[in-house]
Amino acid sequence: MRVGTAYAQPEMRRRFQFWGFKSSHELLENSLGSLERDVMTLVWRHGETSVRDGCDELGPAVAYTTVMTTMDRLFKKGLLARRKVGRAFVYRATASRAEIEGQVATELVHSLLQREGEPLPVLSSLVDAVSERDRALLDELERLIREKRRREP
Repeated sequence: MRVGTAYAQPEMRRRFQFWGFKSSHELLENSLGSLERDVMTLVWRHGETSVRDGCDELGPAVAYTTVMTTMDRLFKKGLLARRKVGRAFVYRATASRAEIEGQVATELVHSLLQREGEPLPVLSSLVDAVSERDRALLDELERLIREKRRREP
């Protein structure tokens, strides 16, 4: 070790990862139980489905009343809509998977921007993440910003 000599160290940018931080996809997946996710997947696939059709697709391991309760719970959460056909309900998704994931992501960004202080770290992190992934995404982000500015008074 030489005293009085400064060694220039290259600046290394280490990616810091928050423990427990989840993507919008993971937040959606983790906020629903496994049967709820299975039901949503089949409703997204078929457009509309009844409890009976859901049971047929999910297999004999899941009871009719369990599927009925799950679909009712998803209806109460606002993820499914239903209409009466005869004596049964037919369910459909209130939004696509992409729309729901987009809403989760929007709410996450809004919560980050509502914090006290400058929004600059959040915005610069977004630009860094987009540019690391794909230059075309950065161009798309720039286009969306220009479009948004044109629409606002």
